Amino acid sequence: MAGIRARGLVCVAAFAGIAMLAGCGNSPIEQSYPESGTSKSEPVRKSDDKQRETVFGPGGVDILGLGGSSKGGSGGGSGGVGVNSYLWRASLDTVSFMPLSSADPFGGVIITEWYSPPETPDERFKMNIYILGRELRADGLRVSVFRQNHAADGRWTDAAVTPETAINLENQILTRARQLRIATANR
Repeated sequence: MAGIRARGLVCVAAFAGIAMLAGCGNSPIEQSYPESGTSKSEPVRKSDDKQRETVFGPGGVDILGLGGSSKGGSGGGSGGVGVNSYLWRASLDTVSFMPLSSADPFGGVIITEWYSPPETPDERFKMNIYILGRELRADGLRVSVFRQNHAADGRWTDAAVTPETAINLENQILTRARQLRIATANR
């Protein structure tokens, strides 16, 4: 009796799963809130000739860099990266000696792990790089630098970083980005 009941529950669960999946199919009519003056029971047809809005913008995402033309020729924003590709590559080149904690090419954020230079093992650095746009501009980049010193009791304590350090890193990244852009233009 218990075996028949268990088999019946499995059949009911399988049928419910199939029914739920069948409701997930693409339909030419999409349900949405009706415009004023239409009946609530009538679904609103969305026109197929209008391009659909997506979170990736009007052109979608070109992960492999194979589709479409790049708008704004000097921008360098194509190639599957959500931010300026020259700034992105230059940032990665500049911090290549440090281990990466996180790199988000669509959001334009690079976060490094703590790094201790071999010359000063009692000091370590960490950087956060923010690429703020799709154009190669000086104000399209922000670098935050963090520094810690190793205390006598074995703990790491925060230390001050001069503002010139972040500015120098930003300038180094911008110089490398310009070099990459010139090298690409000469091809």
